[in-house]
Amino acid sequence: MQKRTLGNNNLEVSALGLGCMRMSHDESPIPDKQEMIRLLRSAVERGITFFDTAQVYGPFTNEELVGEALAPLREQVVIATKFGFKLGPTGELLGKDWRPEHIKQGAEGSLKRLRVETIDLFYQHRVDPDVPIEDVAGVVKELIEEGKVKHFGLSEAGAQTIRRAHAVQPVTAVQSEYSLWWRTVEEEVLPACEELGIGFVPYSPLGRGYLTGKIDENTAFASVDIRSRLPRYTPEARKANRAVIDLLARIGEQKGATPAQIALAWLLAQKPWIVPIPGSRKLERLDENIGALAVELKPDDLREIKSAISKITIQGARYPEHLERMTGL
Repeated sequence: MQKRTLGNNNLEVSALGLGCMRMSHDESPIPDKQEMIRLLRSAVERGITFFDTAQVYGPFTNEELVGEALAPLREQVVIATKFGFKLGPTGELLGKDWRPEHIKQGAEGSLKRLRVETIDLFYQHRVDPDVPIEDVAGVVKELIEEGKVKHFGLSEAGAQTIRRAHAVQPVTAVQSEYSLWWRTVEEEVLPACEELGIGFVPYSPLGRGYLTGKIDENTAFASVDIRSRLPRYTPEARKANRAVIDLLARIGEQKGATPAQIALAWLLAQKPWIVPIPGSRKLERLDENIGALAVELKPDDLREIKSAISKITIQGARYPEHLERMTGL
């Protein structure tokens, strides 16, 4: 398995990580726990060392799953989790809470659920405009000094927020959505990461499954599936956006690869410090994703893709307006 380094603090991980959210969240029915444990351990056997979870996934049950599965393999893996959402007694989302005491309480909970002595990478899940980012970075700095956290990360943060946080506590990685059909981070976030020496971790690198080519306007989503509530995944938008799949399929035919592999290979080719974290709940999909590492996109291929995608207008907003406001981009 190829390795990549996130940030100037030399956090080395597999070139492809594994997003674990949908192993116990946003699904109906929830996948079998023992089956997911076997999948996580199979990923390690295949060379995956970078695993992504969060307190709010489940909530909490995803951290517990990842912790149980990877406990016997602790020395071989890097586990990233995220803090900051305020949850009610039955797990309902009550908003954001990035006060210092809540961050510290969250860290203690994550340590227990992940069964670790130190959290490898601790992301602020979303930026809170009501709490100065310097305060958040300061709390994580204290956690690092206490040995409870190794690396500080930000999720869905804008360039200025990244700079301000980095001045207090060096940021190792920024996680945001990035794929062939969502490229907003190219404008300011990626240049800031490059300038400051920060790694970048794209979530939804396969467009929540759409870029695999296996979803069309007739696909039905369960009511708990976030895609059922997103403008980009209405039947009309899915039908209109098939041009992206056609592009990936055409390049894939030339390379002997699937649309998903081309989408991931494209991301990997953008910068050597980019580490995508596609989610997977099936071993064959995991193997397909890993196969992207063997796909070589040459400069001519990348120019062809860039030219073709510039002529495609993606239909449908990424999030409804109230959710988009929760991002810092």
